Amino acid sequence: MRMRVEMFGSLLLMVALMCGCGGGGKTSSNGTDTPPPAQNAATPTMTTAAAQNGATIVSLADSTSGVTIYYTLDGSTPTSTSMQYFAPFLVSSNLTVKAIAAAPGYQNSTVLSKDFAPNIASGTLVWSDEFANAGGANALPDAKTWTYDTGYRCCGNNELETYCAAGSATAPCDPANPNAYIDTTGVLHIVGRNTSGTTYSSARLKTQGVFSFMYGRIEARMKLPESQGMWPAFWLLGNNITTVSWPACGELDVMEHIDGSNPPFYAGAQPPGYDWIAGSVHGGTTSAHLDGTQKYNPQGFSAAAWHTYGMSWTKGQVQFYVDDPANVYATYTPATFGNPWPFDAGPQFIILNLAIGGDWPGSPDATTVFPGDMQVDYVRIYKN
Repeated sequence: MRMRVEMFGSLLLMVALMCGCGGGGKTSSNGTDTPPPAQNAATPTMTTAAAQNGATIVSLADSTSGVTIYYTLDGSTPTSTSMQYFAPFLVSSNLTVKAIAAAPGYQNSTVLSKDFAPNIASGTLVWSDEFANAGGANALPDAKTWTYDTGYRCCGNNELETYCAAGSATAPCDPANPNAYIDTTGVLHIVGRNTSGTTYSSARLKTQGVFSFMYGRIEARMKLPESQGMWPAFWLLGNNITTVSWPACGELDVMEHIDGSNPPFYAGAQPPGYDWIAGSVHGGTTSAHLDGTQKYNPQGFSAAAWHTYGMSWTKGQVQFYVDDPANVYATYTPATFGNPWPFDAGPQFIILNLAIGGDWPGSPDATTVFPGDMQVDYVRIYKN
């Protein structure tokens, strides 16, 4: 009986192989197998977290391996030419987020759609890091908001410092003396140190992959080190830098300051009005950069004092100001900057850093004061 069952089973297997009955595809008229249609990638999922005053931070994810998520904010159906998702982004306007997932070997997913209607008035604070510290000792920046670029000459410009992450014990980094910390009064310090000879350490904080935004008014209240070779900066880069590279991703420099090309300003050391900061925009291609830089240097200005450095960003326009949003000293549009204009292509992430040396400021010298201390009271974003 067992032999007959096995023989019968073998016969069924032979018939199935001959007619193709056991496969998922079909046999065409010329005898070749047609593969089954590709299944859809999983539809993206969305999670939200409250920001401030009704604003929301939106995160997108997908369960399909190797997926790329594309999304829109204007209610249109996303395609593979839409914005690519890289990081959570801030929503403070009435809009519709739509997203699809695409992956090799899959058809595009169905569309995820979510309406937002926060009805937030212009000028409302929608996100901030106040660098609060309720403890009795210095604290590290919030790891849920800030990550770090690290290493020696990690980021171009022939800078001389080694950037240190929080808690790094790789020389010249010292976890007992972090290069970025929040003091007990609620001020972030980014410290540039001369650890020995021509060895320097500092920090470069960023929200890349953690938080980003598109359009709004962003500002930081800051007090800057004024010394040869110090290069403090408050700036943004496009989330898409990982795919289109720099400068195509767009760079928005809310504030940069150096003392390499002019004597340092100290109280009584130089005539009032000598000091300055700069606001810049960068884009274009590797072979054809598009750049714009304007200085802010009114009489009596000192970057060594506390000032608020800000940028108003709307579709087709970027403006820089100091201390008051009405005090605009630089305006850029596609007409004044040129094309391509990268600043409507998607959200950007925030960077705070203190470079030492490099192509622009030059190297420290005997007059350079260490440690250099870039202080930040807060970073805030307002609804435009």
